[in-house]
Amino acid sequence: EAHQMSKELGKLDGCSEQEAMEVSKMVGLGALKYFILKVDPKKTMLFDPKESIDFNGNTGPFIQYTHARIKSLLRRAEVDNVEVCGALDMNINLTDKEVALISHIADFPAVAAEAANQFSPALVANYIYDLVKEYNQFYHDYSILKEENQSIKKMRLVLSAQVARVVKSGMELLGIGVPERM
Repeated sequence: EAHQMSKELGKLDGCSEQEAMEVSKMVGLGALKYFILKVDPKKTMLFDPKESIDFNGNTGPFIQYTHARIKSLLRRAEVDNVEVCGALDMNINLTDKEVALISHIADFPAVAAEAANQFSPALVANYIYDLVKEYNQFYHDYSILKEENQSIKKMRLVLSAQVARVVKSGMELLGIGVPERM
């Protein structure tokens, strides 16, 4: 199901057949695990395979696709995490969305600790979804690669890289892989 949906949406364009199958397996398993883990363990839920594999909304594939999108952005910027994490210009005026993203990223350790204390992976799942949703709005509203101010561009690349890092870490806590490309 994940392979068919990914193929129809063009998410596997440019992938080798082997890579397409690996990504499809990761997306399929991620969809299933995320669909189950996003629900508070004290509540009942009904599994819907079609809903779980959707690339929009509170689903594993939506989160996985956002991670792959960020990694693609970083590849297009021709930077790696070491370069991106260099010194930043501290005289940049941040937008409200940038401040909100930074604040959201900073909340991750506390959310992970609370999830462990409550035995509730749903806290991590829903935190990651909220982070991805916030990032996608930021990505839509602000230029990153076409930003002319190099200090702002670098800061936005660093911010994007940090979102990807937190998404990957959070999904790993849930036992869900995230593809580098999709």
